[in-house]
Amino acid sequence: QVQLVESGGGLVQAGGSLRLSCATSGGSFSRYVMDWFRQAPGKEREFVAAISTSGVITYYADSVKGRFAVSRDNAKSTVYLQMDSLKPEDTAVYYCAARRGLARDYSKTNLYDSWGQGTQVTVSS
Repeated sequence: QVQLVESGGGLVQAGGSLRLSCATSGGSFSRYVMDWFRQAPGKEREFVAAISTSGVITYYADSVKGRFAVSRDNAKSTVYLQMDSLKPEDTAVYYCAARRGLARDYSKTNLYDSWGQGTQVTVSS
């Protein structure tokens, strides 16, 4: 089973940028679709972005479309989330996840194999 470790979170002012990384080990990274989710205090976890095994196909939540970009480096077994034009409502713990299936299957909870421990992103106004 693949292990996931997120990094890159922190405190940033509104309008700023952060780049999250999710390093993986112990599995065949290139075979997994990789997702980013987030959970704000008092709210349910929500989907942010997904990227196919090849990196060609991506999906985004409407709330982040045009501001966030997901990418992956299969040689480094790492997935990234570039977050630009950050807003206070982007404040949350961000998690990466590895799963099977197609990139569009991010709502199918039975496909998820591993989750990271999360990294805090705080956007001040």
